[in-house]
Amino acid sequence: MTSVNGQPRLADRVLGGWLGRIAGNMLGKPVEQGEVWTRDRIDRYLREAGALPLTDYLPEPAGDSDRLALRPEWRGCVRGRIHGSCRDDDVDYAVLGLHLLETHGFGFTTEQVGDLWLLRLPYLQTFTAERAAYRNLANGLKPPLTATYDNPYQEWIGALIRADIHGWTCPGAPGRAALLARRDAVLSHTGNGVYGAMWAAALISAAFTAPTVREAVEQALAVIPASSRLARTVRRVASLHDARLTWEETLATVSEETAGLGWIHTVPNAAVLTAGLLYGDGDFTRTITLTVRGGLDTDSNGATAGSVAGVFGGASAIPAQWTDPLRDTVRSAVFGFDGVRISELAERTLRLAGAPA
Repeated sequence: MTSVNGQPRLADRVLGGWLGRIAGNMLGKPVEQGEVWTRDRIDRYLREAGALPLTDYLPEPAGDSDRLALRPEWRGCVRGRIHGSCRDDDVDYAVLGLHLLETHGFGFTTEQVGDLWLLRLPYLQTFTAERAAYRNLANGLKPPLTATYDNPYQEWIGALIRADIHGWTCPGAPGRAALLARRDAVLSHTGNGVYGAMWAAALISAAFTAPTVREAVEQALAVIPASSRLARTVRRVASLHDARLTWEETLATVSEETAGLGWIHTVPNAAVLTAGLLYGDGDFTRTITLTVRGGLDTDSNGATAGSVAGVFGGASAIPAQWTDPLRDTVRSAVFGFDGVRISELAERTLRLAGAPA
């Protein structure tokens, strides 16, 4: 479905964002444990299975040691075994974000985000900063204390994975998308954790209208403090890409420079994501496979990369091997949404994208 100038229509782009997020999440889910599944080990796994270059979901493991190291959900996430999406928090938060905007509109408050968590999201399906904030909410704390009290995960990637809905519903308005994402993020995060959510929302918003992925990255950088470690790291990846280093060389360089932050911290994951986007250069398959091969929080990075690439090219440009196994179905822990159709989620998002601010 294209418009007269050859660009995908808004509906196709929004659907592409949902499909891309879910497919990228499914691709990365089996190897989501950064201290175990390094870039080298992921590529060794693929090489032993005869799956390099990677052009489809992960193959089944070739040996027992890899089988035992994969996440338990791998049996529903590898090629030939996918029958609809697996449940995952990276998709739950997109669903919950849609429900937030449908319920409270674009004027929602941070307190209303917390109320919906308590009402719709099971505590045991939250992790790191979100679980700390959830516990604080249940104990009667209000934002911003929910983010800062007894929460050592304030700059981890959780707020970034919640940002897609704000990009999808603000097409071509990255500044507006970033402000909405910030209002959501401060429930559980501070500093680079909040900047990561703002950057991701702006990146997805910019992908609707930017002529290139590189331009979308530049537009997203404009919404966060230039002196933040997140902005400096994203610019570093872009400069190495411009200098024509290989993808492997770029990731090796930035990995050394962000060593010690941990595999779920926002900054090193944003580096992996930026590299996947720039070296993928708008090609959906190349973008999500490079991003997941980059390691760290593979399912979260794959999901966001898929969302950006899906919006940039539209659903019609996503190869069928990624979308057909999803069977237009989402499994979700969000109360009232399990088994919902991906196409329905996209239609509801599209209605919001056309709504007044």
